Amino acid sequence: MTFELTTRAIKISLTGVAGAALVCGGLAQTAISSTPTSASDPIGGWSESWGAAMQRPTPGTEDNGPNWSMKGFADQSVRQVIRLSEGGDRVRIRLSNVYGTKPLKIAGAAVGTSAGGAKVWPGTIKTLKFHGAASTVVKPGAELASDPVALPTKPLQKLAVTLRFTEPTGPTTFHRFTTQEAYRASGDHLTEPVSAAFAKSTNSWYYLTGVDVAGGAGAQGTVVTFGDSLIDGVGSTGDERIADGLAERLAAQGRPTTVINAGIGGNRILGDTACYGDKAPTRFRRDVLDRPGVRSVIIHLGANDIAAAKIEDPCLPKGGTLPTARQLIEGHRALIRAAHARGIKAIGATILPLKGALFPIWSPEAEKVRDEVNHWIRTSGEYDAVLDVDRVMADRTDPDRPWLGYVFEDGLHPNDAGYQAIVRAVPLGAL
Repeated sequence: MTFELTTRAIKISLTGVAGAALVCGGLAQTAISSTPTSASDPIGGWSESWGAAMQRPTPGTEDNGPNWSMKGFADQSVRQVIRLSEGGDRVRIRLSNVYGTKPLKIAGAAVGTSAGGAKVWPGTIKTLKFHGAASTVVKPGAELASDPVALPTKPLQKLAVTLRFTEPTGPTTFHRFTTQEAYRASGDHLTEPVSAAFAKSTNSWYYLTGVDVAGGAGAQGTVVTFGDSLIDGVGSTGDERIADGLAERLAAQGRPTTVINAGIGGNRILGDTACYGDKAPTRFRRDVLDRPGVRSVIIHLGANDIAAAKIEDPCLPKGGTLPTARQLIEGHRALIRAAHARGIKAIGATILPLKGALFPIWSPEAEKVRDEVNHWIRTSGEYDAVLDVDRVMADRTDPDRPWLGYVFEDGLHPNDAGYQAIVRAVPLGAL
């Protein structure tokens, strides 16, 4: 998916907070799915320094841009760039075939220090192995970690991960929206630092769900940011997403902490969609609870549910209805209970202002629901702490609207300044 500050970008943003409005008629499920899907427990000393929430393959559109998830790859090399939140002296990657319908054959994998675009710094490329072999197979529904490789890294450093496919993969498990490009090339370019063959790119991540580090300063646990497009980073121009900014803030204070972005644009509490991920209670185990070393989670959800019946979207059935505040609160409570059962702190983020968006999601009735949910997040005491996104983003003269200096050109999502303001409001002492 391309992401440019153009009219097309405004269309892309429709698939974020506002782009998923289908709501189920009943309450959100109150029990988190217990089906284990993650890789085996990590050995001691490892921290997940980068991660992404995986989604089912879905076609690209004129609005959200192209992606390669439906066709997959065959006799190609795919290079993807990620940014670590914490460093170390060893690295391993995690691959996901959780939505695959057949075994995923990886012919080779490599990691090195990104030199920008599809380039890798010469001398830093390390080939990866899986149980001692250069190739591996990831079973359908499974995730798999590589063997560790020696590679010194620093906090906020960017790495390039390259995967080699020789046989057709079929539709891919992937993450649909990023502000970072992934590149592909025909043939074997696994360990080439620079290659003009990596000419085609999309803004998605394929199969890559985590990068772990060990041997660094010793991360004091992991913070997961979980939710919808506000968490995913729609409206930012690069590394200004909440997870990135929070990692920078913690690094500047000398607090070694890994931060994971588990946002999915369009995600909701009350309903699954092919384009916008499993509903939050379903994916919470894989995307939060089963990640290694998690000590706290920041949750922003409910905006897409409130947008019900206001958006025409080919990914969604027609005829959605506005949920009640009680339905959304019960969904939040399910996530809080699941986090607390694992000893994880839960920080609730109030729902950002919806009025003034350049697409029809606001109404007085929708505002009433948003206000009720936000009041509960702020005052109930059920969350361990509150990140008040609403008050950070609100216009001083009309609190139902976002402050123009903090809003992206779609009139809804934060721009870079807005994301920076939200990050400054994160209560670090509660993490």
